[in-house]
Amino acid sequence: MTIFNLAGRRALVTGASSGVGEATARLLATHGVGVVIAARRADRLSALAEEIGAHAIPIDLAEPGAPERLIEQATAALGGLDILINNAGAHHRGDFADQSADDLATMIDVNLRAPLVLSRLALPALEQSGAGTIVNVGSVAGRMPVPGSATYSASKAGLRALTYALAEEFADRAVSISVVSPGPIATDFILSDIDAVTDLTFSQPMSTPEQIADDILACIIDGKTERTRPASTRFMTTMGYLFPAIPRLLRPALAAKGRRAKARYRQGVSS
Repeated sequence: MTIFNLAGRRALVTGASSGVGEATARLLATHGVGVVIAARRADRLSALAEEIGAHAIPIDLAEPGAPERLIEQATAALGGLDILINNAGAHHRGDFADQSADDLATMIDVNLRAPLVLSRLALPALEQSGAGTIVNVGSVAGRMPVPGSATYSASKAGLRALTYALAEEFADRAVSISVVSPGPIATDFILSDIDAVTDLTFSQPMSTPEQIADDILACIIDGKTERTRPASTRFMTTMGYLFPAIPRLLRPALAAKGRRAKARYRQGVSS
């Protein structure tokens, strides 16, 4: 069994008012990590902060200057920074031709620009800590693009590329860079808008926020560049990337499987 001790380390978790961000903040707090949580929903953020003893910063990362303010406030609240979890995400689903320019820009701003800028601004504090860590929360959509989620897929592919490039660039520095690329997760991000989510998404096994938080914690501990859950989805997206014809051939069968799963989830939500 690997022995590790995170007590006394300091972490910033974005998108922490629910789902994976909330689960990650809770998990880190149980390990004695000092946590700053950031998200748009101030009421839910404040309740979580009070429960786990964290410091809450309500903020919209799509706003100009928000990453700069967040890093400044987080490092001041914690007295430094050892861990950055870039988890905040935005997804406006639908055909690309039907998307507004503002919605497209928001996805890029939240999913790619904010993690990039936050990572750059956090770097001095992370290096000063002597064992800094950045974990980006990506998606299997960044490994194999999903129809109906073109911009979201592009933003997560960019985040994954950023992770791999920085992991090489920082190989000899005191900062590890990782990305967690999950398949669908049982959160409101998907389940609150089932009909807008593609059938293909529901063809894949659903993970829990706690499982993804465990993957994030594992990356903090060992610095592995990427973790993807579940294993079957990791294999499928790897094959799809290497052989693009395979997803096109499998798409009708996967969509049919997803429609059946979606019907079960819809029934569960309504009951």
